[in-house]
This record gives sequence, structure tokens and C-alpha cells, in this order.
Amino acid sequence: MLLRVSGLWCWAYLVWALLTWTLSVEQLLFGAAVALAVAMALAPLGEVAGPWRLLRPRALAGGARLLVAAAGRVLQANLRLSRRIWDPRRPLASGMVITPTRERQDWGLAALGVISSLIVDNQLVDVAARASELQYHAVAVPDGDVERAREQINGPVEDLLRPFHDRRPPARSRP
Repeated sequence: MLLRVSGLWCWAYLVWALLTWTLSVEQLLFGAAVALAVAMALAPLGEVAGPWRLLRPRALAGGARLLVAAAGRVLQANLRLSRRIWDPRRPLASGMVITPTRERQDWGLAALGVISSLIVDNQLVDVAARASELQYHAVAVPDGDVERAREQINGPVEDLLRPFHDRRPPARSRP
């Protein structure tokens, strides 16, 4: 229980610090108290991955690769969009596209949706977890079948999320 509360406290305090963006002593202490109250309230709801799990070498290297690759894709998408805006002769092929996903975990689907939506070419509209599909509004709908659309839209981000998956075998339940 203590590990769960401390993990929740870390995440809640990080969110507080990012939202308030203030470094006064009073603000930090008040944020610590609010984060503790939130952690205590949420702890009975279930397990939480503590932020210290991000410090594993595999996850740390994967996070660095994810950050660099996502920033590169954001830059490329912004340049393509700028070119499309400044050159009105380029055909506009916007629309909705449904892509399959190989991601099965809730946190992975959430990360995939957020990261792929930061890339301005595509904005996540809907997640159908049971059908393993994502629906995007695309500035330029990719040519080809759904697998080709997956390779262009969410596939590269899914590949970058692999280092964050637990490689431990699932715990056996006691009879």
C-alpha cells in the first residue's frame, strides 16, 4: 500500500508542478499536501506504476528514442502542413481513416493516442480497443490498405513504445 501511495504521490506532484509552474516554497509545500491527499484517495482503486520504473535502462533508452523520434515526426509534419498551406496547388485529401493497432494495454493505447495526435498530420478521434482499431482525422489520408495506413500513422509510435512493456512473465494466481 505504501508503494502504491508513493507512486501516486509522485505522479500527482509532477502534475501539480507542471500545471502551476511555480517554484515558491509555499506553492511546493501546498502541492505536496494536495498530491498526498489525491494519492491517499486513489490508492484503493488499484495498482500504479511508479515513476521510478522509467529509470530502468531499457525504458530510459526507449524514452529517449521515443522523444527524439516523436520530435522529428512533429517537425516533419509541421513542415508538410506549412508547405500545404503556402502552396494551394497541392491537393487536399483530408478525411477519416481507421487503422489497426497491435497495442493491447490501456496505458499503451493512451500513450499511442496522445503521441500520434501531437503529430499534426493526424488527430486521434476514437479508440476501439476490443476491435484493435484507432480512428484518426487525417490531413492527408494515406494511399493503400489499412496496413499501409498503420505503417504511416500509428505503427512507428507503437514500435517506439515496445521498450516500456514489461518483459516479466505474468504472476501466477494462487489456487
